[in-house]
Amino acid sequence: MGRCMGMGRVRITGKYQITIPKDVRELINIVPGEIVEVKALDEHTIIVKRVGVKDPSLHLIGKRRFDRHISVDEVEEAAEEGVH
Repeated sequence: MGRCMGMGRVRITGKYQITIPKDVRELINIVPGEIVEVKALDEHTIIVKRVGVKDPSLHLIGKRRFDRHISVDEVEEAAEEGVH
C-alpha cells in the first residue's frame, strides 16, 4: 500500500455510520451525495473507495459562482497566455 496522506480516528455510531475526517474530505474533494465502496481486507482493515462522482463539474470548477459569463474565446486566450 502507498504512503498515507490523510488519516483520522472516527467513532462508529449506533447506526454503523462514520464521519470522514475533514482533512481526508478536503484532500480528495469528496462532496455529500457521492457513492463510496467499503471493502474488508481482513478482520482489522477496511478500505473506503470513491466509485463515482455525483457532479464532476464540482471537482473541476468548484462551487464558486462567477460574476459574469466567460466566453470560449476568453478561455482559449487565457490558456494560450499561460503556455508561453
